[in-house]
Amino acid sequence: MTSGLPEMRASDAERERVAEVLREAVAEGRLDMEEFDQRLDAVYKARTHGELEPLVRDLPVPGTGPVASVASLASPGSSGTPVSWRARIGGPATSRGGFAFWSGFGRKGTWTVGRRFTAFAIMGGGEIDLREARFEERDTLIRCFTIMGGIAVTVPPGLDVNVKGVGFMGGFGDLTNQSSEPVAPDSPRVTITGFALMGGVGVERKITRAEKQRLKEARKQEKLARKAEADRKELD
Repeated sequence: MTSGLPEMRASDAERERVAEVLREAVAEGRLDMEEFDQRLDAVYKARTHGELEPLVRDLPVPGTGPVASVASLASPGSSGTPVSWRARIGGPATSRGGFAFWSGFGRKGTWTVGRRFTAFAIMGGGEIDLREARFEERDTLIRCFTIMGGIAVTVPPGLDVNVKGVGFMGGFGDLTNQSSEPVAPDSPRVTITGFALMGGVGVERKITRAEKQRLKEARKQEKLARKAEADRKELD
């Protein structure tokens, strides 16, 4: 499980993806419960990639044959290293729909989207977050219907998304900037369609909060490095 930077600090999202590999491994019989518990405890205590690496070094990425690594488990767009989406395609769906009536529903974090997912929000709201999600199949259809309510769909960089919904006295908005956003060649193909009546469905492309923090820290370190180099040149 080599990321190339064992000293790099691990994010909450990376710890959760490593934990998911362990859950898959115990379900497949690769780990017994005692070893699973020990490794899972170590995952949530890990502070760096180097501490996470040994926990899944002997395990495959879920749904594939290759051995898992921190880099191979990263979200697309989360680093400069190209990440294969294949690791996130395949496996039984954990949810095929959501419903809210004067209330709300949420699908976020690590979950597996059914190849057909249908969401209803009637005088309520729903959240569908695909940034950490897996996909039952490569082609996924998400249908969103709202009446005097709202549904927010969040997708990660690199995901192939096509929005076809219609709004009447409401809106069905596509904020993904698809024309300028490069799509990963092995990305799942997600079609988002449906109807909004006196309500709205919004589709937006965002990186995770953990990734924002990682990028902020990377920029900070780059700035410090440039300053140190400038100081060194002055002394020379």
